[in-house]
Amino acid sequence: MRRAGLGEGVPPGNYGNYGYPNSGYSACEEENERLTESLRNKVTAIKSLSIEIGHEVKHQNKLLAEMDSQFDSTTGFLGKTMGKLKILSKGSQTKLLCYMMLFSLFVFFVIYWIIKLR
Repeated sequence: MRRAGLGEGVPPGNYGNYGYPNSGYSACEEENERLTESLRNKVTAIKSLSIEIGHEVKHQNKLLAEMDSQFDSTTGFLGKTMGKLKILSKGSQTKLLCYMMLFSLFVFFVIYWIIKLR
């Protein structure tokens, strides 16, 4: 008498891979495949996001380098201006100071007169 082996005499489709019943093993395998695909999609999304972050970092570094050079040139410009102001403040510029005060008073009275006429 011959004994029936795994899968013999059983209609096809009742047993999945490796002779295990479809109800348990196949469900686990399908779940694993679904989870694997989900993980693959997440990894792909994270990879593309990290590449975009890398591009953005490079762009921001370029902008920071440009800003640094602009700040350096502005610092030089302000340094020259401060040097000129120091030279101006060291000399006796009483006439210039008097003219500036008179001009300021003139502008103040003109503004006061315009406001009063309204």
